[in-house]
Parts: sequence; structure tokens; C-alpha cells
Amino acid sequence: MTTQVALVGGTGKLGTIIGAVIDDLDGFEVSRVLNSASDFSELDGADLVVDASTPQVSVEVVRAAVDRGINVLVATSGWSAERIALVRPLVEAAGTGVVFIPNFSLGSVLGSALAATAARFFGSAEIVEAHRDTKVDSPSGTAVRTAELIAQARTEQGPVSAPHADQRARGQQVGSIPIHSLRRPGVVAKQEVILSGPGESLSFVHDTTDPALAYAPGIRLSVPFALNAQGVVVGLENMIDIGVSS
Repeated sequence: MTTQVALVGGTGKLGTIIGAVIDDLDGFEVSRVLNSASDFSELDGADLVVDASTPQVSVEVVRAAVDRGINVLVATSGWSAERIALVRPLVEAAGTGVVFIPNFSLGSVLGSALAATAARFFGSAEIVEAHRDTKVDSPSGTAVRTAELIAQARTEQGPVSAPHADQRARGQQVGSIPIHSLRRPGVVAKQEVILSGPGESLSFVHDTTDPALAYAPGIRLSVPFALNAQGVVVGLENMIDIGVSS
């Protein structure tokens, strides 16, 4: 039996990549593609909803799918821990599963996990992320997730040192970690986590050069996982054994 997938935002850059990967997966088929003008009634009958829409629309997609008892794979950026907490009760009450993937790149997930592990040994941590100038949200979902992981890893050590955090030029703080966002042409996606201590620094850099190639392995892992997920799951790290889960 073929799993019928409703793909929201399927005509966008990420949605197009996701759709192509799903159509190559055994037992899965994109049976309907929704855009900003679509009615959520088009989700009826789907076995899984994949959301690659916009931060403004994404929460409504999740609610519409959960109301119909359909699991959701969320690829849309902009879902912080606080925002996810708002929909968690709905998901649990419905007995469905919603999987949030800030970044499908295995390299990005590994880089964030390694940075979070190392951050326990450094007093300062900052993130610089760059995306193309058409990206509508900042900081990126990947940067927010990385900062959240660093904060979780530093539960015993406490917040990082972030002097002059009241100044706007110092970036937006997430879990005490300043995030600096660059939006410029010619960039796909790049993130650097800079850890600093007395007399030294350590950096973790991940650079996406071809999204279709970089995201495909993570998409192939995430789609079957999301179909059978229960409750709220955040991050591709839950599907690979790197010692970090949520």
C-alpha cells in the first residue's frame, strides 16, 4: 500500500527538493501539492503531511493536520522551542505525531551536536549564520536549534558569557547565545559556532553548497520516521546515533 503524502509549499525551493525525494522513496507518493491559495480540506485523506511552507502559515498547517489526525513532518523554519511548546498539547491530545526538522543536512546536525558538546568547556559561545537574501526569517531555524542544544548541554555550567547583550549589534540571544544573521546574495546556507575561552577559541563551520544533495539523505530518513512518530520530536539527531536527542 502506497503512503499518500500531502506536500504543503511543494512549489518552493525546499518543497521541490522534498517532493523529488519522496517520489523516489519506495511506498511513498506525493498525491497532492498545496500552496498559499489552497484550502486545508485538500489534506483530507492524506496519510502524512509534509510542511515546507512559510513561518506564518506553518502553524496553521500543523493545526489543520493534527485536527484531522494526520502526522506531520515540518521542514519550515522559524519553530523555536517556545513556539513548539504552544502546539505540543494539541499533538498529545490528538494522539498524533509532529516531527520538526530545522535542517535536513547530516553535516549540519553533526556540527550542531559537536558544538553543543564542546560548549560545556568554554565560557563564550556565539553563532554566525548566513543565508540567501530571499530567506524571510532570521535567525535561521538551524541557528536557533543549535543555540537551544548548547543551552541544554550547559545546564550545569549555566549561561554563556555575552557582554553588552543589550546592544542590538550584539545579535539576538537564544538561550543566552548571541546569534548574528547575514542575508546576502550568492549564499546557500552557512553556519559557524565560535567557542572561546582563556587564550583559545574553537570553531565549527558547516557550509551547504548544494541543497538537493545535502538534504536528500535527511529527507529519506525523516519521511518514514514521521509517518510512525508519536508526540513531538525535534531534530534529525533523533534518527541517527550521535548522542543528542530531544
